[in-house]
Amino acid sequence: MSIKIALAQLNLTVADIQTNTGKILAAAEQAKQRQADLVVFPELCVTGYPPEDLLFRSDFIQQAQQAVAEIAKKVAGITVVIGYPRQQDGRLYNTAVALRDGETLAEYDKQALPNYGVFDEQRYFTAGEHTCLFTVKDTRLALTICEDIWQPGIITKNRAAGADIILTLNASPFHAGKMQQREDIICSQIKAEQVPLVYVNQIGGQDELIFDGASFVADRNGDVVFRAAEFAEQLSVVEFVNQQPQKSGIADLYQPVVSEYKALVLGIQDYVRKNGFRGAILGLSGGIDSALVLALAVDALGADQVEAVLMPSRYTQDMSNEDAILEAEALGVKYHVLPIEPAVTAFNEMLAPLFAGSKKDTTEENIQARCRGVLLMALSNKQGKLLLTTGNKSEMSVGYATLYGDMAGGFAPLKDVSKLLVYQLAKYRNTLSPVIPQRVITRAPSAELAPDQKDEDSLPPYSMLDPILALYVEQDKSAAEIVAQGFTVTDVHRAISLVDRNEYKRRQSPPGIRITPRAFGRDRRYPISSAYRGTAALNQPAPDNVKE
Repeated sequence: MSIKIALAQLNLTVADIQTNTGKILAAAEQAKQRQADLVVFPELCVTGYPPEDLLFRSDFIQQAQQAVAEIAKKVAGITVVIGYPRQQDGRLYNTAVALRDGETLAEYDKQALPNYGVFDEQRYFTAGEHTCLFTVKDTRLALTICEDIWQPGIITKNRAAGADIILTLNASPFHAGKMQQREDIICSQIKAEQVPLVYVNQIGGQDELIFDGASFVADRNGDVVFRAAEFAEQLSVVEFVNQQPQKSGIADLYQPVVSEYKALVLGIQDYVRKNGFRGAILGLSGGIDSALVLALAVDALGADQVEAVLMPSRYTQDMSNEDAILEAEALGVKYHVLPIEPAVTAFNEMLAPLFAGSKKDTTEENIQARCRGVLLMALSNKQGKLLLTTGNKSEMSVGYATLYGDMAGGFAPLKDVSKLLVYQLAKYRNTLSPVIPQRVITRAPSAELAPDQKDEDSLPPYSMLDPILALYVEQDKSAAEIVAQGFTVTDVHRAISLVDRNEYKRRQSPPGIRITPRAFGRDRRYPISSAYRGTAALNQPAPDNVKE
């Protein structure tokens, strides 16, 4: 007995129910033309994922249910499995429904509701309690949804109920290494139960989350026999003969740096597209961070949709301007040169009577950054283009950024990208085509807000800082545990103190693309007003702050 199952790996938009419905119907028709018997879509594909507090709106739920009825009416000659929020008796369920020729073959309510990391499904949904099987061409198919197959027991229950194949609808977001982790956990479970599985994941950017797709099919031995591409829409058909999937194309597994680069490009592309911006604009300093953001933006949107602005000050080195222009011209983007000295002078003159008797400090440095922020926001407003900020995760961790200055903007592509990874990504981008000048990659990083300034004047070297930040921010290691890994007490205290004291800045920063297991935003929710100090056990005074 043969059955052909299509995997519809789609890029869906939250709350654009009409467009999502159209994509579902188009994919179902395409699958039928390819002789598929069944087509499976991602989790909550009707509404997009995650819809968050839109799930509290009765009109939103009603629109989703109407879309399901429309799909049921229009789809013929093929079974479709879609996800939507189902309301019954005052409760809301994360549901998968199998439809064919106007009939409902099965409805399944997600049992394992994740409530950790970026997920808070228990805020919205009631957990289901029962397995759900239905039959297509004498094959018994079990329905599951995402977290169900991460938890032990549910696949076992479905196998015990007589499932020949497990179908799972997913909205599993990307982070470094997630694809490998996903396949390892799931395949070990299906190998134990000797049952094949079809895993369909969505792709696309949704605010800070990136969904990588990488849908796959594994046989009863836990071997992957098909894998879709990451970060790309794809409709694939896999044939099962006697409940065993036949080998098909297997796209590459996660590749460090390469996959992160693709995720960042997709994140920028979808944020601009889904929010209706006319393109993107950014400040191009001649430094490594803005150089990488410009390349990412061009790869995401095209050179004609991206604009760069050089805003030199009296402290900007000639090579910074030269390298910025070289990159802009190599990428073919429109650029402007707007010296900020007139604005800085005007602000300093206005403030001079109030600053009389005070020494110069970071206040004067930050005025420069804030002048740039005003100029960039004015251009963004006038042109309807998204202002991309260029700060990275290392800087955001320790507060090495200026509120209402270089933090001003609508989207922060590098918000979850450490400084060391910035360099790796820049080097990778140059293997595609050499657009970032080599001097930008090799020179010491500097904010150029004071004479001969370097980041290491205010921060530990990034080669030391980034590993400390990864341990503290992403792994919740204590100061003592970090010191035990070979770092000095001084460096650990300095880094952690800055992280603890700068939550207020991070709360005011734009959203950014999540590419690590623990990003600032949905992942890491720390109070601003807090007496907690991660360095208390080290018994050292706090370092001076670096920037405001």
